[in-house]
Amino acid sequence: MPRFNLVLSEEMDRQIDQLVAEPETKSTVIRKALAMYLAASRAKHEQGLNVGFFDPKTKEVKQEVIGI
Repeated sequence: MPRFNLVLSEEMDRQIDQLVAEPETKSTVIRKALAMYLAASRAKHEQGLNVGFFDPKTKEVKQEVIGI
């Protein structure tokens, strides 16, 4: 399995620490985030889709993610 070093700001490191809950690790959280980014990037480039957050009851888009 390939390995690499990742340099993060102190603030980003703190935010990741807040997300980590057993049995997950920082590595797991970062792998999941990268997988989500890759899926979003493919959907945008292959299907012209955008990423956003929506209200599960109304299905109304509440916020769109820009820059993917």
